[in-house]
Amino acid sequence: MLTVTNGLVLTMADGDEPFVGWLSAGPDGRITGVGRGEPPSTEGTVLDATGKIIAPGFVSAHSHLHTSGLRGLAAGETLYPWVRANNEVLLGAADEDMYWFVLHGCFDFLANGITSAYNFALSRVIWLYDDKTGDRPGQIRGAEYVTRQFDAAAESGLRVLTAIRLDDEAFGRERALDNFDAAAAAVRATTPSEAFLGISVYGAVQWSSTPATAGLEAEVMARHGITNQAHFVESAENLPAQQAKFDWYARAGALGPAMVFGHFVHPTGEMVDAVAEAGCAVVWQPTSNGRLGSGIADIVGYRERGIRIGMGLDDQSCTDISDPFGNMRMGLYTQRARRSQASVLMPREVVRMHTLGSAEVLGIADRVGSLETGKFADFLVVDPGRPDTGPLWDVYASYVLACGQRNLKEVYVGGRCTTVDGEVRHPLAEHARAELHGRLRAAARRQGLPAPRF
Repeated sequence: MLTVTNGLVLTMADGDEPFVGWLSAGPDGRITGVGRGEPPSTEGTVLDATGKIIAPGFVSAHSHLHTSGLRGLAAGETLYPWVRANNEVLLGAADEDMYWFVLHGCFDFLANGITSAYNFALSRVIWLYDDKTGDRPGQIRGAEYVTRQFDAAAESGLRVLTAIRLDDEAFGRERALDNFDAAAAAVRATTPSEAFLGISVYGAVQWSSTPATAGLEAEVMARHGITNQAHFVESAENLPAQQAKFDWYARAGALGPAMVFGHFVHPTGEMVDAVAEAGCAVVWQPTSNGRLGSGIADIVGYRERGIRIGMGLDDQSCTDISDPFGNMRMGLYTQRARRSQASVLMPREVVRMHTLGSAEVLGIADRVGSLETGKFADFLVVDPGRPDTGPLWDVYASYVLACGQRNLKEVYVGGRCTTVDGEVRHPLAEHARAELHGRLRAAARRQGLPAPRF
């Protein structure tokens, strides 16, 4: 049992205002109560949160956890050359390397206040993207190349919704279906029930050469009753070809509440109309879209059309710092700049997008995203007084605009403290750092690439 007392609680439940009060968690890691004032009882461990903000752990609705050791690559490149630079290194990585890469990425998320993530598992097919000649597989790996990624996520303590790519153009239809089913079974068998948030389709129509991929993805969505998140019109490179493929999803019958579009920076008006009418969702990555020069998605316009919005930290190698506070600020500032109006997006709205809104988009809001009885006790302890950010005139404004990683003191997952002052308490955390550095140096050498300088 854990009871948090005297905290300034932001439940992020719709209709709730911030209040000074308490939160309690049971031995199963779920919230047993939350309320104003003093708790009815204080069984077990008591955490006095006087002067601190208690808020839901962030949900990254779009993530690539294997990229945590690739920061700094292709620092002046746009999407396709940047992806190629990442994958040229990963061609030198073996199954066990992928375990440590993903484990490091999970710990990195936890250290920065992200407690749940939608993760695009790196496929068995390592594609070498080329915006001029099209995609070509660099290598095809065995099943353990992917399943060791699942093992790492399961070990880390991060809650993960796993996206699996079909790669039907490399494997053919029937083998792609078999591979997907086997990978989905491996995730379920590996992941502790409390950390398992589900399976999803890793949408790949943006890179496919025929409409068959859209049809197969729609079939898998229906067969398993799962979502599909597709990277779509992310950058301005090859834009007409990207936009033209949207109709493949529409004709396949994939559009609907289970269809999620990641990025969606450069859609046509007709595409926005179709997404709004079908009830699809969009996941927004403002930091990575800025870093890669991809553009600024019209999130305000999408919201005006009633489109559900979540937020993600994307690749750690293009968000660079897995900082949800920075992600919220980047998003809020760019939307205001795009419209030349400061009130078009407010702090509470971006906090909701990065917590409950992301959970809703992913279909997991029954378990995470807000501090409500019955949900997992995944929360942050943020101290706006260390360093001091001044009086809290508007709690949400201070939380988004003035607080950051320097104010994040503790991260709790399931009522258990996982991180203190940015240091993850997991027994493998230090080892993962050493393994990541050594294994990436070796992978680069195997590919004949320059190793990291330091």
